[in-house]
Amino acid sequence: MPDALLRVTDLCKNFGGLRVSADVNLALHTGECLALIGPNGAGKTTLIHQLSGFLAPDSGTVEFDGRDITHLPVHARAHLGLARSFQITSIIPSFSVLENVALAVQARSGSSSRFFGIAADEKNLNDQALEALRLVGFDGEAGTTANNLSHGEKRILELAIAIAMRPKALLLDEPMAGIGRQESFRLIDILKSLKSTYPLLLIEHDMDAVFALADRVAVLVYGKIIAIGTPDEVRQNAEVKAAYLGESAA
Repeated sequence: MPDALLRVTDLCKNFGGLRVSADVNLALHTGECLALIGPNGAGKTTLIHQLSGFLAPDSGTVEFDGRDITHLPVHARAHLGLARSFQITSIIPSFSVLENVALAVQARSGSSSRFFGIAADEKNLNDQALEALRLVGFDGEAGTTANNLSHGEKRILELAIAIAMRPKALLLDEPMAGIGRQESFRLIDILKSLKSTYPLLLIEHDMDAVFALADRVAVLVYGKIIAIGTPDEVRQNAEVKAAYLGESAA
């Protein structure tokens, strides 16, 4: 495999006497989707907090694009191209889909445009926003007020907002949570089309989505990676079955 775009080495985090990240080692490579799975309480969210900068590790390192980012704040990591989708921004319900994405373009570009009235005043922002919407197949909803979107459609909008920031990699924290099966299938197809351009680190409980998207799967249990490999290798791993997947993985 090529050099890792995102590399985690011996990452540890304790809360009092509880170790929630135990010498975690991971690598995300260009063009792949690495899924991180595990039971509730395994430490997945704590780990992604450390990768995105919301939480400092007690020890270990996080490297991104050849740079040590272990102690960089969230905004600095985002500036380097590490985006945490679905939690990196808030949708403004009264704004249109296009205006919400244009705000992300504006934030990235440092435009001096007025905060309101973007769609009417800034053609360049709109053009870039529309391109992000096209990449997720959502440009047909550009004029829709965000408040009128379904939960799954808001997930797609949030993904377009992340892409508008021109990231080098995306951290996705349970993107399928709370959406219906048809919307889940739609989002899976979108993410499949994106992963060659935007490497994905995916935390997800929906095993259908995991096995449809992941090139490799890492299994976290009690803060420790107990297995990592292709989806088929992980399906057949006896320790993984006992700890998490159970007989449904057979």
